[in-house]
Amino acid sequence: MTDGAAQASEARSLQHGLRQGGGRRWSVAAALVAALVLLPVLSVLWMAARPTDNIWPHLMATVMPRYFTATVVLAAGTGLLAAAMGAGAAWLVSMYEFPLRRPLQWLLLLPLAVPAYIGAYALADFLDYSGPVQTALRGWFGWQSSRDYWFPRIRSIEAAIVVLAAALYPYVYLLTRAALNEQSGSAYEVARALGTGPWAMFWRLGLPLARPAIVAGSAIAMMEAVADYGVVTYFGVQTLNTGIFTTWLERRNAGGAAQIACVILLVVVILALWERFGRRGARFHQSARQPRPIQPQRLHGAAALLATAACLFPFLLGFVLPVGVILSYALSYPQGWLTPGLARAAWNTVSLGSVAAVLTVGLALVMVYGVRISGRRLPRLLLPITTIGYAAPGAVLAVGILIPLAALDHRLADGWLALTGTDPGLMLTGTGFAIILAYVVRFFAIGQGALDAAFTRVPPSLPMAARSLGRSHAGVLRDVFLPMMRGSVGAALLLVFVDCVKELPATLLLRPFNFETLATRAHQRASVEDLGNAAPAALLVMAVGLLAVGLLARTRLGLQNGGRRAIAGKGSPV
Repeated sequence: MTDGAAQASEARSLQHGLRQGGGRRWSVAAALVAALVLLPVLSVLWMAARPTDNIWPHLMATVMPRYFTATVVLAAGTGLLAAAMGAGAAWLVSMYEFPLRRPLQWLLLLPLAVPAYIGAYALADFLDYSGPVQTALRGWFGWQSSRDYWFPRIRSIEAAIVVLAAALYPYVYLLTRAALNEQSGSAYEVARALGTGPWAMFWRLGLPLARPAIVAGSAIAMMEAVADYGVVTYFGVQTLNTGIFTTWLERRNAGGAAQIACVILLVVVILALWERFGRRGARFHQSARQPRPIQPQRLHGAAALLATAACLFPFLLGFVLPVGVILSYALSYPQGWLTPGLARAAWNTVSLGSVAAVLTVGLALVMVYGVRISGRRLPRLLLPITTIGYAAPGAVLAVGILIPLAALDHRLADGWLALTGTDPGLMLTGTGFAIILAYVVRFFAIGQGALDAAFTRVPPSLPMAARSLGRSHAGVLRDVFLPMMRGSVGAALLLVFVDCVKELPATLLLRPFNFETLATRAHQRASVEDLGNAAPAALLVMAVGLLAVGLLARTRLGLQNGGRRAIAGKGSPV
């Protein structure tokens, strides 16, 4: 028996020993957590199949073709542009040496801190008729009005694609750069020795080897584009996601909204399958020895300047422009920091995000640990399916949560009233409970992916030794796993918290009356062109986002295999 086979056999026996005794309770707990996460999606499917008033034929005859076409165009355009910017930047910083290369390796991550809807506010303000660009053009050339010159229409689907791609290309950049860093430099040295030029080397060698990573990153960007609400509403683009809001809130038809939500889920599943199909058959193996790293080739003259400009462009568009515009408004209108409700919105954001992060990571810990020690088939089958919440847009989850939760809320209130004679009000939908539940379901995949990777890094001999000394399963988790997983748990808490702060559509649909978070406050003020009062909330959201980017840079999460798996797992529910 080889050394590798012996080690695998030992690991299997240790895992079998760890599962013995008391694993049934953990198996049940894991199944209950999976049911909680999957319940909103199942609720959407139920409401779509049994609507009170079936308006599906009317939707198909009127708005559905327009919604679907716009969604497909938006997703495809975002995926292609994000792939071009992200993969191109990853190739340049990995293969060549040019001015500003070292800082750009990390600066290219910063657009992750800027929610796409804030980028939309900034781009529209910067390029609109009254913005600095068109104002300067009219001043330079003496034009009097828009009839004197042509300028691209800003509030359009094309602009939405640009904004979304600028915010989402780091997913492609991170995954592609990680894939390139794992490749051996020997293949590129041989190609150069055979006279292969830079373009041929990219198309014939680099692109095929990095294709699975590019496809995975593009799929994540496309899923995020399908899930977007803030950008498309600000630019007046009607997609399936906006159709949910229109059908539910304006036409008062929850069944029709659920049916549109099912179409979105179908699109998401197709994208996830496409991502997996793109990786199928792409198997690239390295030798057992440490591969020779790629040695960047120094560029000179115009080539070096072009490489710098190509990497600077997405960073300027995705980070410098939105931060610069929003910061200028925050400085020009300092009274915006003193407007009523900002402090309350900040408190709501921090409290909801903190509670949701703790619950999400705690439930993910129970789910992953329960699956590992139970050895039963059902929890193991449910584990990957629970990641579908991240791919499902917030509006879809809101439909699946609010309708059944409201019915339960009214039953509880009626029962309490009958027992005590006092009306407690809406205890679930009238508070932040529904929002927290949506956050837990939406971002469960982040906690699950981070903790699953952390568990695999703990040698199985350690928990087995603890079990042989009489520790219970809970004791093993507390005394062995958690001390060794502190960093991963902290990272998961921070990443979930940051995504909760940025989440917009689920919060808009589920928030109680007169309840604001920083994201909803920025959206509401910007939607009426009040960027002066929207700027403080938007800046605070971006500041929180920088925490996550700082974590990525500090731990090099995006450039290591574990981080690559975690990021890819965020968008691959199938």
